[in-house]
Amino acid sequence: MRYYPVFLRLEGRLCVVVGGGEVAERKVEALVEAGARVRVIAPEVTLRIARWAEEGRIELERRPYREGDLSGAWLCVAATDDKAVQEAVFSEAEKKGIFCNVVDRPERCSFIVPSVIKRGRLQLAISTSGASPAAARRIRERLEEEFGPEWEVYLELMARWREEIMARGLPQEERRALFPRLALSPLPEWIRNGDWHYVRALAEKEGLSLPEPVYSPASR
Repeated sequence: MRYYPVFLRLEGRLCVVVGGGEVAERKVEALVEAGARVRVIAPEVTLRIARWAEEGRIELERRPYREGDLSGAWLCVAATDDKAVQEAVFSEAEKKGIFCNVVDRPERCSFIVPSVIKRGRLQLAISTSGASPAAARRIRERLEEEFGPEWEVYLELMARWREEIMARGLPQEERRALFPRLALSPLPEWIRNGDWHYVRALAEKEGLSLPEPVYSPASR
């Protein structure tokens, strides 16, 4: 199977999760973190899912799935071992043009969920196109070593500096030279090693700020 890699914007969009076990719990948590409006449909749910419903973070309907439950949804996940329910959810999603993921059944998915590394603004998604989730995890573990927590700080700095540079009203040629110069600098290594004097020197050279709490006197 061939896939088109994409990051979806889910803020405020209705996403339906059919199932209430531990796998469903992980799917729900990821959708909530993405800002989706999540509705869970399942007779029984985990304690965390129940708590999220009590806190108003998700909608919960404690009952079996039935035809029509995907109405108004933008995306759905079938996280249940019941094959009849899996087929029914996929069938309804296909009819209504809704993105659908049936867990562990790539042939019944209009999208698959990659293995993901998150470092603040940075997200690295790894997929083997369904060939081997175990291999995807192995690749993710290797990349987690290469892209450590310093990348979160690095990207926060780059976002701040980009705003400052854009506010200067510099000619396009100057911006084209400055952005790559910052991006290709050893900033991640300096941050990882605690070499904040190098970071400070670069910021001063380019006339950029080093805001709190990204940089603090205690880090000098």
